Amino acid sequence: MDNPFVYGEVVPAAAFVDRVVELDRLVADLAAAQKVFLISPRRYGKSSLIRHALAAMARRGALTVEVTVSSFSSYVAFLEGYARALVAAESRWDRARTWLLEVIRSTRAEIRVAPQSDPFGSVTVSFPNVRSERDIARLAQEVFALPATLAEARRRTVIVALDEFQAIGGFNGGSVEHTMRAAVQHQRAVGYVFAGSEPSLMERMIGPRRPFYKAGPVMRLQKIPADRFAQFIEARFKATGMKAAAGVASAIVELAGNLPYDVQRLAHEVWDDVKAGGGRSVDLDTLHATLKRLLGEHDTLFEGTWQRLTLAQRGALRAAVLQDGRELLSADVRARYRLSGTSTVQASLSALVREDVLAREGSRYVVVDSLFREWVARRTF
Repeated sequence: MDNPFVYGEVVPAAAFVDRVVELDRLVADLAAAQKVFLISPRRYGKSSLIRHALAAMARRGALTVEVTVSSFSSYVAFLEGYARALVAAESRWDRARTWLLEVIRSTRAEIRVAPQSDPFGSVTVSFPNVRSERDIARLAQEVFALPATLAEARRRTVIVALDEFQAIGGFNGGSVEHTMRAAVQHQRAVGYVFAGSEPSLMERMIGPRRPFYKAGPVMRLQKIPADRFAQFIEARFKATGMKAAAGVASAIVELAGNLPYDVQRLAHEVWDDVKAGGGRSVDLDTLHATLKRLLGEHDTLFEGTWQRLTLAQRGALRAAVLQDGRELLSADVRARYRLSGTSTVQASLSALVREDVLAREGSRYVVVDSLFREWVARRTF
């Protein structure tokens, strides 16, 4: 029997935990062609939620397009990738070529398709003559108009998901936001989900004096309630013929920081270890044996991360782990862990956040990777 816990990829329906309210709300907003901003820390299951929402909209007859903004190294590359994804949503190649060339007038568009049974599987779109900032600005206006053109050509709703949307801040200054907002606000047959996993950047993007201020509804993804997650873990063990001892599922959720990615990872590895050993039951000893194995396998990686930190950052990280991320600037905590002054500690915490080692969760600082948190907690200083 296959492992029922999935991590490191978009979670299939059988392994998708809770999120019923969030999924229903997102689908309803997209069906109404809203421009939705989905804000979520990393490892909360944002991408899986988006994928399930797109699948739901596809079942309703909508055309869906998904692009990960952070996967592109330049603004032009993003525009090419965006255009390619929209072309790939069209069922007829001749029709896609026609409307693309009708809209892209400021430059020459090169479109190549391998003449095989699945031509759109290898379609490429490029704009080789785009060089100056003026060229890029004109092209962007045209590319951002393409979703509405696709919706009109097919007479169907189009849903566009732009994941890791905060990455557009690295393209061409702040002009991208202005250009995209000017285009999408008139597209009544196109729903958008602008999703980002860096909450602070996304919150600034939708704040006052920014183009996307009040552009559409905002969804802030929260953690799944720990008790529901534990019930899911226990049920999935049971469904595959394994019995989890009392408290094991809750311990998995707690050790993994109640982060969907981390919980699924730890449960997955425990399941694998039990199966490899020919067992049928999961107890706390099994859980801790799996955790010890994972820490050993990641030791080199975590040691490298630790060595790249400054001494001040190491101290701040250790305090964040042992204090559960609370009151790290207080005199008592700084004295207890022999930290420097408030400004130094604050600078270290900010650096750890920038390096994606820590994340802000309300007034707390939490370690992004629960396994690394456990490694730090067990390290002898």
